[in-house]
Amino acid sequence: MGSKGVTLDSSGLTDLVTAVHHLCDTIGHGDLAPFSDGEVVEFMQQLETCKRQLAALDPKLILEASERCLPETSGAGKLIPFLRQTLGLSAADASVRVKLARECGEFRGLNGQLTPAALPVLAEAAAAGEVSRDHARNIVKIMTHLPSDLPAEERARTEELLVEKSCEGLLPDDLPKIGREIMARVDPDGTVFNTADRQRKRGIKVGRPGIDGMTWIEGYLTPELRALLDPFLAKYARPGMCNPEDAESPSTASNAVIDSTLLDAAARRDRRDAAQRTHDAFIAMLQPGVDMSKLGKHRGMAVQTVFVMNLTDVERGTGMATTASGVQVPIDSALKMATGTRPVLAVLDEHGVPVYLARGKRLASGGQRLGLIARDRGCTHPGCDMPASMCAAHHVIDWAKGGPTDLNNLALVCDHHHAMVNDSETGWKTVMLGKDSPHAGRVGWIAPKSIDPTQTPRVNESHHVGERVASDLEARSREQVSRAA
Repeated sequence: MGSKGVTLDSSGLTDLVTAVHHLCDTIGHGDLAPFSDGEVVEFMQQLETCKRQLAALDPKLILEASERCLPETSGAGKLIPFLRQTLGLSAADASVRVKLARECGEFRGLNGQLTPAALPVLAEAAAAGEVSRDHARNIVKIMTHLPSDLPAEERARTEELLVEKSCEGLLPDDLPKIGREIMARVDPDGTVFNTADRQRKRGIKVGRPGIDGMTWIEGYLTPELRALLDPFLAKYARPGMCNPEDAESPSTASNAVIDSTLLDAAARRDRRDAAQRTHDAFIAMLQPGVDMSKLGKHRGMAVQTVFVMNLTDVERGTGMATTASGVQVPIDSALKMATGTRPVLAVLDEHGVPVYLARGKRLASGGQRLGLIARDRGCTHPGCDMPASMCAAHHVIDWAKGGPTDLNNLALVCDHHHAMVNDSETGWKTVMLGKDSPHAGRVGWIAPKSIDPTQTPRVNESHHVGERVASDLEARSREQVSRAA
């Protein structure tokens, strides 16, 4: 056992496993109270790297079990049932581990030699603990969906880019954004995922009522339907709204203008989860007498769909528009939805600066929010993935300190992170980054000294992953053309 010349005997393997158990027991029963906050965080990070390295051993062990025909001899028949029975895994977990093994593991050929992993860059990063299993799962999914006729060199560059961004700190949940950007470039004509494919897949199934009167529902929504639905849910499925268990909860049936004090009080009493709030919002929407064109405002703008798109994509007629809730809609579909209706539309130049702002009636305070949506896309706090529809407009220089209400002093911030901005020792600060910054014109967050003694402003890249990747892809393409010349 061992692909790098390391030989293990049974006693040596037992000793290693025993040492790992001993390490876990020592840490589990140890007292962390004497350590500083920074030391605890550093320990958590180091331990996470160790856990990732242990998880990266799965492909080796799974393929070894397969080569020895252990699933067959155990009676399980196949790898996934074998892992479920042997390790007590869920079907989903076992399936993910097998998929990762096939892409990151080294197969032994008939001649006894090991065949390199299908995704060698990912396998190496996983073995070093630089990427998590969730990173690997998303990368494998993206690589699997690349066109089969994509040149090997382009496929390899895609893998390198995905792993590189993951190692730089990109969160696993942000990898699909890179995947969509890559697909838009390697498949610009939509031969892999096109409108016809999405239309065939669309549908909502409503089952028969059960003995308890409840009915199951499932299906797939097109990007267009999701774009129309999200603005309504952002307002009416938020905590405190449309709660049937609270007689004082605001709803669509009462008034389109919501009393913020009443809503805040209702939100504090609200014990529903997100799924229950969505259910109750649909009841409110379908009530007789509800006028969907008069649903008031949410976060300073009318409850309607907002599209943000790049001018270059508009001119080409390709690419994706992004809604205020983060949903990506094909450019052609977004333009059709905007024609003859009253969605909000923001068009950006190649630098992400708004060049066209419009809606069905004259711009007022909603126009400023539209500019924020176009620039920030969502909460500006580093690592936060809350979309613009769930954010408030925050004054970088506090209004009470003379801060103006204009785009150069405003930023989108979710309610959770908005509460973290204060002048105390544990409070965060916000600044607008100047021209000397690589993120000029964007909002920087400064952590308390207990978290970051250097007080270095940080920006949130979560909502701008596609733009960064597009820039990287274009640079790599230029480099490739230059080498070929």
